[in-house]
Amino acid sequence: MLNQPVPDFECPSTSGQFKLSEFRGKTLIIYFYPKDATPGCTTQGMQFRDHYPEFQALNAVIVGISRDSLKSHEKFKAKFEFPFDLLADTEELACSLFNVIKMKKMYGKEVRGIERSTFVIDSSGKLVHEWRGVKVEGHAAEVLDFIKSL
Repeated sequence: MLNQPVPDFECPSTSGQFKLSEFRGKTLIIYFYPKDATPGCTTQGMQFRDHYPEFQALNAVIVGISRDSLKSHEKFKAKFEFPFDLLADTEELACSLFNVIKMKKMYGKEVRGIERSTFVIDSSGKLVHEWRGVKVEGHAAEVLDFIKSL
């Protein structure tokens, strides 16, 4: 999928309905995370929040996606004052498109879940970079450095 146009998709978001094609002309950062209000996901969101003005200055839009409900996203976003939208992919449409659902071990059991991943889509709608199996610490800064290099 790298260096290919990303198929259009829609998801409910904390500001209404997200539609990928409406972001042409901007750089779009889509980060997938496992679950609202968990330690790693909260830290990741806070790091994107803290760098948000720098992303905005580069004409970049950030959205976070998980399988949580819109209601859960709204609480999570409000509590940590995220200035970007969270998308509720309860049907796993975006998760399937980006192939981020993996079998993971949790407390010794195999569970299906989202592999923490980030994707950058350029202003023409083409996937230009991806990170899979993301480690939270310093990731938002790494994404920002990549955006600066575009």
